[in-house]
Amino acid sequence: MKREILLAEFLATPWAMMPERLATATSVLSRWSRGDVATASTMEQIAADKLAREARRQQLSKTAGNGIAVLPLYGVITQRGNMVDDFSGPGSVSTQLFGSALREALADPAVGSILIDIDSPGGSVYGIAELADEISAAKSQKPVVAIANSLAASAAYWLGAQASELYVTPGGEVGSIGVWQAHFDYSEAMAAEGVTPTLISAGKFKVEGNPYAPLDEEAKAFLQSRTDDYYASFTKAIAKGRGVPISQVREGMGQGRVLGADAALAQNMVDGISTFFDVIKKMQRDAKSSLPKASRLAIARRELEVL
Repeated sequence: MKREILLAEFLATPWAMMPERLATATSVLSRWSRGDVATASTMEQIAADKLAREARRQQLSKTAGNGIAVLPLYGVITQRGNMVDDFSGPGSVSTQLFGSALREALADPAVGSILIDIDSPGGSVYGIAELADEISAAKSQKPVVAIANSLAASAAYWLGAQASELYVTPGGEVGSIGVWQAHFDYSEAMAAEGVTPTLISAGKFKVEGNPYAPLDEEAKAFLQSRTDDYYASFTKAIAKGRGVPISQVREGMGQGRVLGADAALAQNMVDGISTFFDVIKKMQRDAKSSLPKASRLAIARRELEVL
């Protein structure tokens, strides 16, 4: 029962994440809480996925150049540290660490533009609004482009939509605009085990929504209002980032679903459909065209000398 209570607390956090993808994180948490040792095949898969993520990051560092800094935004988004990085798939990313990397790129005089490479199902709402504001402010200093390569869902889309331009790969997906949390009522299960909890608290609503009792209407209304508040911030940020009315975000753009590339473009959720390397080429062209004529001529001469 302790394991179930731990999971209940975990899922009670407001999430801006695809619910089906959160199942992976909850399975890891279940294993931790039971004290189970992962099988050898599971550990091999985890190790292989970590190596794949590191290889992808190293490839990005090689891709970065010509004044372009590529910042990876991979996996489940949390506020502090890579808290859930030992499971298969894209791993996790910290809003604090990503924000630090963004500030470094802005301060670096050798960086002329920034590309955010996104592959994430979203994550916790904590820290998202603050990082979204940082990305929005950053594009007034340097061009900030983002690409869903291949998934920018929920909190990840919240962040990507703040870029100067947002693209999605031909096989990619974006969306899942919404917030959710869960309440578990274990009162009957505990009663069947002969367990009767007594909560000692101070403060009228201190233990409101606890998993030891059914959720009453007042507590349910409060949890709904909490979810609505985050959803309001989410949709307001998308509307501002994409330059559309909030009604368009709420009444279209998938209404909580992820959309494929063509559908997302039709809904004005992205600026185009492109591969990662085509976006890099476009950014390089844009950087050259923004240079003074004398600088462009100098670059052209150097390129001819190389040839």
